[in-house]
Amino acid sequence: MHVIATAGHVDHGKSTLVRALTGMEPDRWAEERRRGLTIDLGFAWAELRPGVTVAFVDVPGHERFVPNMLAGIGPVPAALFVVAADEGWMPQSAEHLAALHALDVRHGLCVITRSDLADPEPAMRQALAEIARTSLGEVEAVAVSAPAGTGLPELRTALDRLLAGLPRPDLDAPVRLWIDRSFTIRGSGTVVTGTLAAGRMRVGDELEVASLGRTARIRALQSLGRPVSEVDAVARVAVNLRGIERHELRRGDALLTPQRFHHTDTIDVRVHGDPVESLPRSVMLHLGSAAVSALVRPIGVDTARLTLAHPLPLRIGDRGLLRNPGAHHVSGGTTVLDVAPPALVRRGAAKARAKILAELDGRPDERSELRRRGIVRQRDLQRMGVTSTAGPVGDGWLIDERLEARLRDRLQRLVEDWRRDHPLELGPPVDVVRQALRLPDRSLVHPLVTPPLAIRGGRVAPADQQATLPAPVRAAVEKVRAELAASPFAAPPTERLAELGLGPRELAAAVRVGALVRIAEGVVLLPQSIRDAAAALGALPQPFTVSEARKALDTTRRVAVPLLEMLDRKGLTQRLPDDRRRVRR
Repeated sequence: MHVIATAGHVDHGKSTLVRALTGMEPDRWAEERRRGLTIDLGFAWAELRPGVTVAFVDVPGHERFVPNMLAGIGPVPAALFVVAADEGWMPQSAEHLAALHALDVRHGLCVITRSDLADPEPAMRQALAEIARTSLGEVEAVAVSAPAGTGLPELRTALDRLLAGLPRPDLDAPVRLWIDRSFTIRGSGTVVTGTLAAGRMRVGDELEVASLGRTARIRALQSLGRPVSEVDAVARVAVNLRGIERHELRRGDALLTPQRFHHTDTIDVRVHGDPVESLPRSVMLHLGSAAVSALVRPIGVDTARLTLAHPLPLRIGDRGLLRNPGAHHVSGGTTVLDVAPPALVRRGAAKARAKILAELDGRPDERSELRRRGIVRQRDLQRMGVTSTAGPVGDGWLIDERLEARLRDRLQRLVEDWRRDHPLELGPPVDVVRQALRLPDRSLVHPLVTPPLAIRGGRVAPADQQATLPAPVRAAVEKVRAELAASPFAAPPTERLAELGLGPRELAAAVRVGALVRIAEGVVLLPQSIRDAAAALGALPQPFTVSEARKALDTTRRVAVPLLEMLDRKGLTQRLPDDRRRVRR
């Protein structure tokens, strides 16, 4: 299927033309048919030839209904531009063409209607000249008279040529269906319609409802009035949703592939049209079928920051349109450059930002985004529309390679400074490192730690554990280790430790580096003593008492009791109901 929108001045015969091509009535409202004036979007379709179907989005031409017209052309790739032979180029012809140009529509066909009422050549020459100056460029033109039926075969042939030249849609792209209608069908529930510009929809798919922040499952699909199980872009589609009430949705909402679009109310854009300095403070941004009020802050020559009245699901490169509704003027098109721009709060921030935006072209690029952002979650880049090929680190983070090198250098200095100021500690805790390096997540510390550094006991420290003890402490610890080597379970008393200058902080440092093991407050042994104790106790008749264990280890109750409790915790011994123990074999 192909989808084309009409465009042109009011009462130039757009609906009549669609009616003649399709045999269907595009005007949906009785008021439209009574007044002979299209007010809202209309829809009709026809098979041009076997296998080639075209659906028309018929838009209103009156200046009062331009927002409705923009909602119809927003997601559509091509336009059928209509000019009446007896009236020629008119104000809404110009505004509709300006809208198509602002949205960068590049495919179209000019139709001169009412050719039975006047010579179509003058109107055709002017229309083609006006169109040629826009994104549509050189287009084919056909003169017709819908009531008389003249020119319609030629128009169908020209339409066929136009459709053959349209770019193929990306069927693997994420779905973003901009909603242009929402209604209820008794027994089925809420139904929404829109133009599927890219991707594929299937019954049973779960889609995110942009404005609600939750998902809904597709109960049923229709396309061209027929039930289908699957729809490929480009297509007009009706979607029956489970669990969504009609009043919760409106035109301008969107159904999305979950986690693939960035919801934002602040964007940086390039403006294609009026100078940004001449834009009014408040404009309407039209994008897809959405129309949202936006505050404009000029940044640079042709770039600006837009603050939206409510968030939209956007990606880098999205094309929109700015309109001044009070002046009935299309101010220009917009290309989204950044959907998650930094705040501009410091002096000179806007000027610096302008230089960055001047280098952006609206094409998503992973390297460029990483260079500017430094650190970003991979899933956030994907929501912005950036294809990510880099391998994530930590909890799904990406780091710019230049920033990563600088962070490693800073980490090395941080550890050195910390150990100088805290000689009894292995190094700074991981959370201290995260804060010092201004990392958004502690999982980012780990990939930055490379030899000669390592993470031990929740701290970043030199890989050589012994080297982390200051010389006086290391000497004192070595004396304790020598004494324990002679009597493995004769833990030095508190007085002896104090004599050697080993207080709680010094002992904790020795335990962290693995030189000693703490079994109770102020009670330390050699690390290998735990296994040695289990082996010695295994030689006793089983089970054994605390007293028997104390004698076997040649130690005191001060050491024996906490040592046995540690052996229990490690699963080396088992405490029985009568308080005796046995060694687990």
